[in-house]
Amino acid sequence: MKIIGLDHVVLTVASIERTVDFYERVLGMRHDVFGGGRHALTFAGQKINLHESGREFTPRAKVPQPGSEDFCLLVENLEDAIARLAKEGTEIIEGPVEKTGAAGPLLSVYIRDPDDNLVELGEVQKRPAA
Repeated sequence: MKIIGLDHVVLTVASIERTVDFYERVLGMRHDVFGGGRHALTFAGQKINLHESGREFTPRAKVPQPGSEDFCLLVENLEDAIARLAKEGTEIIEGPVEKTGAAGPLLSVYIRDPDDNLVELGEVQKRPAA
């Protein structure tokens, strides 16, 4: 078997409404309702499905709970992202710091969403010419 990509992930959240508000307002994602009232956040051909705690769809993670995720979202321009976070009053808890991501070297900041998930916003850095 050869894995060719990641289609979506699922976040278990305390409140769909509060989560949608944050990810739309602060991070610019789009809210999508599909398949009989399920909710997702979409961006750049990617998708994060949302399960509300206590009302998860099956199958699901064995112990789903809000605030247990730690993930990185790639941004086109970190300075623009930092300006947007400031405008929305979202605290940067660390950064900018240099990190290593799947796409290569990153310059990143870290924030928390309404459930205290750790969200890294990273800009891919150009590799030095060989």
